[in-house]
Amino acid sequence: MTQIRAWAESCGFAATGISNTKLESAEQGLLDWLAAGFHGSMDYMARHGLKRARPEELFPGTASIICVRMNYWPEADLARAQAIQTDPQAAAISRYALGRDYHKLLRARLQKLADRIAEAVGPFGHRVFVDSAPVMEVELASRAGLGWRGKHTLLLNRTQGSLFFLGEIFTDLALPADTPESGHCGRCTACIDACPTRAIIAPYQLDARRCISYLTIEHAGSIPEEFRPLIGNRVYGCDDCQLACPWNRFAQPTREPDFAIRHGLDHATLIELFAWSEAQFMERMAGSAIYRIGYERWLRNLAVGLGNAPSSTQNIAALGSRIEHPSALVREHVMWALDRQHLAAKQ
Repeated sequence: MTQIRAWAESCGFAATGISNTKLESAEQGLLDWLAAGFHGSMDYMARHGLKRARPEELFPGTASIICVRMNYWPEADLARAQAIQTDPQAAAISRYALGRDYHKLLRARLQKLADRIAEAVGPFGHRVFVDSAPVMEVELASRAGLGWRGKHTLLLNRTQGSLFFLGEIFTDLALPADTPESGHCGRCTACIDACPTRAIIAPYQLDARRCISYLTIEHAGSIPEEFRPLIGNRVYGCDDCQLACPWNRFAQPTREPDFAIRHGLDHATLIELFAWSEAQFMERMAGSAIYRIGYERWLRNLAVGLGNAPSSTQNIAALGSRIEHPSALVREHVMWALDRQHLAAKQ
């Protein structure tokens, strides 16, 4: 295992651990979460059901799971990230999405690690996963000793908080499992208190239907009006629970060049991004995690942000430029935002 950790480090991973495949204790919690409807419109989660808690059903022959984490924090200044969240003219984009899409990069690095292991032990059965299959990533990573599940349901680590990506190699190699780390959240409720939409309904329990990351990324339709004012200026994801977490004070900037901030997204304004044409969006977001939501949802999210911004002739003009957009989804959110702007102007 010491050698595997060294190979993983050479592939750019910050930490590596081994989990066994015994996730039976997590099955009931998964079933209860699905039964409550907390997955919202993410129907694939219900379709996969207990496969998430049964690795051998996902990859037959799985005996061990190699879990890795790769840091993504793109900057050293936590206060700057917090300031963007509270600047009503700024477009707040989740910090993990400011650089290139992590899926392909992590998958390639995991395969490189698997190839290096094969050079040493010979061909072996394996499959790599990066947030693209029914895998209980946080559960596996916590069992592999990479951290513990925080009250916001994300994995927490003493040295990097929660600002990292996770990946796995399911393998038929029988490797010694690492010791899980006990939790270190104590009585802290900072993440729960910071959530704008109260999506963290109890410690370690998230109602995705209320989560801004779900509403701005996973949810394809109209954003429920009750949540629109609470979204503020968050146009792709939300970092509030992470920025409030005391453990993220220890996070170090990533050393991975692909996660460096692109196209000035860390200081872009709502008006600036709302003015992008579809061609500009496709060109500038190519290779970004943001690309997958598409231009229509991009405008939807930005319209909500402009509706929440202080009333100004510039904001009203920007919204007015999209009032006849061919998408009914965009038009709906533009009209809502214009109503908000005009109402605020009268007060």
